[in-house]
Amino acid sequence: MTPLRFGVTVAPDPSPAVWRDKIRALEDSAVDVLLVNDHLTGLRYAPMLALTAAAENSARLRLSTVVLANDYRHPAILAKEAATLDLLSGGRLELGIGAGWMRSDYDQAGLPFDPPGVRLDRLREAVDVLRGAWSDGPFSYRGDHYCVDGLDLAPRPVQRPHPPLLLGGGGSRMLRFAAREADIVNITNRTAADGRGVDPADVGLAPLLAKISLVREAAATRPVPPEISVGVRATAIGRGLGPVHPAVASQVDALRGTPYLLEGDAGQVVDQILYWYHEHGISYFILGNDTDAAPMSPVMERVHAQLH
Repeated sequence: MTPLRFGVTVAPDPSPAVWRDKIRALEDSAVDVLLVNDHLTGLRYAPMLALTAAAENSARLRLSTVVLANDYRHPAILAKEAATLDLLSGGRLELGIGAGWMRSDYDQAGLPFDPPGVRLDRLREAVDVLRGAWSDGPFSYRGDHYCVDGLDLAPRPVQRPHPPLLLGGGGSRMLRFAAREADIVNITNRTAADGRGVDPADVGLAPLLAKISLVREAAATRPVPPEISVGVRATAIGRGLGPVHPAVASQVDALRGTPYLLEGDAGQVVDQILYWYHEHGISYFILGNDTDAAPMSPVMERVHAQLH
């Protein structure tokens, strides 16, 4: 089976010293991957710059984005940034990318918020451009959204043929695409059509199980199936409920019984994680807030000890 691992999405801080302290704490923990999200509004770091700083203050942690909004940057530019970061980090990058969803980012930055199908088609082309740009020779591409002509990127990424691609989303079209193309599929909740939150009908156990089945079916012909990940929206490890992801803060009850909400004492949460791993193939659990890392630490250590 795919090894089980844990990631933590690290919140930005106005103090660079605090940011470095967070990285060093995770470096010495049972966490496997440090992740940064991608939004333009509010207190947010630029993801690739933040991960470069993380690379300089760690040696073991994998580094990832969860997830970059494709519409915010041209894939040829992103290919250059990712290759550079993969080199500078010694081959530790995992590039997470999605079609973009948060309407307030688009509105405040003056970006057009195209219909979901258009954003997904643009993402499909972007993935083609990324892989072509990371290939071993000059690359040309002509699509409906992107055109490149003889692009010869150097340096190439350390990881060959390219850093692992994580594609995240909640809609069926996005998940089928991710299941066919990604190294890691991050299964999340479907966004409301207006980009202003999560579709409440898509929160709960039944939608998650349906998506796992969809991903397995779409990936059935691949020689190596993709890794499946979920973002843990909240934890309650022997305590009250910790911070809940704002997108689902009003739907906590619907999260119960899913890996999006881990609650109970440490032993119970270990059992929950191992159940989803062994029975449903979810092997990558991403904590949505770094404040959850400390209470989850004994859980992560016990899971790793049982599986290794």
